Amino acid sequence: MNKSLIALAMGTFALGIAEFSMMGILNDVASSLDVSVPRAGHFISAYALGVSLGALFLLFLRRYPLKAILVGLAAMITVGNLCAALAPGYYTLLGARFLAGLPHGCYFGVGAIVAPKLVGPGRGATAVAVMVTGMTVANLIGVPAATAVSNLLSWRWTFAIVAIVGAFTLLAIRAWLPRLAPLPPVANFKSQFGFLRHGAPWLILGGTFLGQGSVYTWFSYVNPVMTDVAGFSTDAMTWVMVVCGCGMVVGNLVSGRLTDRYAGGLVSGVIAIALVVVMPAIYFCAASKAASLVLAFVACAGLFGIGGPLQYMIVRFAKGGEMIGGAAIQMAFNVSNAVSAMIGGAAIHAGLGLASPALVGVPMAVIAAVLLLTLHRRYRAQGA
Repeated sequence: MNKSLIALAMGTFALGIAEFSMMGILNDVASSLDVSVPRAGHFISAYALGVSLGALFLLFLRRYPLKAILVGLAAMITVGNLCAALAPGYYTLLGARFLAGLPHGCYFGVGAIVAPKLVGPGRGATAVAVMVTGMTVANLIGVPAATAVSNLLSWRWTFAIVAIVGAFTLLAIRAWLPRLAPLPPVANFKSQFGFLRHGAPWLILGGTFLGQGSVYTWFSYVNPVMTDVAGFSTDAMTWVMVVCGCGMVVGNLVSGRLTDRYAGGLVSGVIAIALVVVMPAIYFCAASKAASLVLAFVACAGLFGIGGPLQYMIVRFAKGGEMIGGAAIQMAFNVSNAVSAMIGGAAIHAGLGLASPALVGVPMAVIAAVLLLTLHRRYRAQGA
């Protein structure tokens, strides 16, 4: 295994725990801070907002060496999550979650540029998938472990663990990543936005926003859905999150390999079509433990199966503005996460039931499928 890709994956592993562990510990955090579950859902939105705004920093980093940027971002991961671990109350944790989210979008944006440079031709999408595998392994191992630690000790240890992994990521990047020159200079700052004059990036961003959101409306509240509707115990949530993590690993790696063989728009579009069926099934089968577990695996596979190919494709369609492309798709990912968590929480607050966010995701999946299949039909040759 390429050690440079392992170093990148360590960073996404830390970010995966930071982002997704909140779903597994949401009840514990809400109880500890004496707030409702929908209000605790704002910790998810605060992180996503930090990701979206932090990604804008990439607009000003094009002239810096890529390795140096990644080292700085690993340091920010460490500091931000240490603040979350030490936050004394609701509002300070909101601020800490926002701070912890700032390096997330930048890290993935730069990593999507760096990863293909570390492998041979025809393996770029797979390299990006390997980098993203850190996040999926976080959901397979890190998030369940964090959930278990939260149950045994305190939810604060979850963020302390992320800070430690962030520190090791910094050391690994310094030791294993080769020196990479900055991206080629452009005529001026404005010219970096030139790629946005074309339709393909907008279809990618729209498909990302809606495809991700179609699952995230439900996944933001997977803890209360699985415990209060399906009937799993709090202790069993560790294993529920393992199942979700397995789905993410499989979806990410399979879609990456398929994208190197077929068109990314087609791969993501077909997955979006599958989610149109999966999300209603989650709602109607929410009271069944066995069906809920199977559908959670499939939905989480779709969550990462859609995103991986699009993260690779946006860089290919953003020549001269790779940093902005990387920033834009992370904004799409995480604004979608924030909006989806709010919409899902609103559905619950309106009295539609804890499982209702799954139905909210269906129209989003339908539109995502239309956008992504349009991308495939119109721009397949340019993205090849």
